[in-house]
Amino acid sequence: MKRIFSFLSILFLFSCGNSKNSPEFIDEVQGRYLFNSNETLEVYFEESVLKVKWRGKDMTPLKASDSAFYLKEMNEKLVFVSQPEMHIELAPKREHDDETFSFTKLKKGEKTPVEYFKDKEYDKALAAYIKIKEKDSLDRNIRERSLNRLGYQYLRQDDYERAIEVFKINITLYPKSSNTYDSMGDAYRIKKDTLKAIEYYKKALSINPENRGSKRQLARLTKKDD
Repeated sequence: MKRIFSFLSILFLFSCGNSKNSPEFIDEVQGRYLFNSNETLEVYFEESVLKVKWRGKDMTPLKASDSAFYLKEMNEKLVFVSQPEMHIELAPKREHDDETFSFTKLKKGEKTPVEYFKDKEYDKALAAYIKIKEKDSLDRNIRERSLNRLGYQYLRQDDYERAIEVFKINITLYPKSSNTYDSMGDAYRIKKDTLKAIEYYKKALSINPENRGSKRQLARLTKKDD
């Protein structure tokens, strides 16, 4: 009961505070922040009141101080920190197990890798995915299997351009994987580009001579050429 009373007291203090924010604060913090390597959290203002858009939802955090806001949908306090560069930190709490969480503010015009890709800025998308791997090679957004599935989704939609670009990213991230070259071979085969398909199946087999998919498809394609 005491915990509930304390929590309600905190909410009451938040709700009673001035929810308006200064023009300087608004100018400094509004924008998009990286929630993870491929997902953003957007901070914007309506009549000087701070709003947050995250995963398709528009939310209004409760103001705790000039730089801290409680977001009940996350059950987290967002703290805006301007040094060394503007970012959001989650206020420490027991559930974090002493881990620090912070979200970097994106520069104007900067996008996530998936946003670059959707806008067909493939070179920038590739560079962004490489940057993720350099920072964290185990990041879930660059898993070989996940990117491979995405490429085949595009193939099923007859979107050869995007499929090939996804497989190109996967090959760059995982150049020693026979499967990434095999997938690119499938893309060119389905696109009816036999020479390119043969090229990539051979690359797949040079890494793993036991790649049954590449062996089977290469045999079929070269048999047609005989």
